[in-house]
Amino acid sequence: MSSLANLAVGLVALLHTYFMMLEMFFWDRPLGLRIFRLTPEFAKATKTLAANQGLYNGFLAAGLIWGLMLDTAGGPVKIFCLCCAVVAGTYGGCTVNPRILWVQAVPAIIALALVAFA
Repeated sequence: MSSLANLAVGLVALLHTYFMMLEMFFWDRPLGLRIFRLTPEFAKATKTLAANQGLYNGFLAAGLIWGLMLDTAGGPVKIFCLCCAVVAGTYGGCTVNPRILWVQAVPAIIALALVAFA
């Protein structure tokens, strides 16, 4: 697998780790309120839902890191996790905010293309 493909997969894993941290630990803090444009009341009411969503992002990051650790044998794991990230980002972009498409799905699509053609 090419170094560029692995770098892209690593960057997507870092993005999903960042999303996990924001959703699980900073949702109702100034950073989370600013990034997600939330009111403190809404953040408090949805904190558990956001933490659950963050957990899924953590699983995506873990899967991508696992795929990287498997080196060339990790290709199928990387492809599966990147496809999951594309689907999640596309769904979020269509149902919540179009920015999600650009922040989550597009990087995963780029990494997926690099992995597929490496």
